[in-house]
Amino acid sequence: MTVLAVLLFANAAFNALVWPRFYARIAKDPRARDAAGKPTTFLTVHVVLISIALVLALASALAGIAALTGSL
Repeated sequence: MTVLAVLLFANAAFNALVWPRFYARIAKDPRARDAAGKPTTFLTVHVVLISIALVLALASALAGIAALTGSL
């Protein structure tokens, strides 16, 4: 179970560290907003993908805690 917990924590850390930085790059991209300043599909799709990755990071962290405490 310890190996499982370490893998889950590594996954959670990777997602929590990488995706917010990626969002900052996406938000600055010229394709993120149209001429009127409204969000484009490009930005919306990436925000959804990043949100899913962060939810999975939270789920991985919680599963890692459960694995360490023997709740699995």
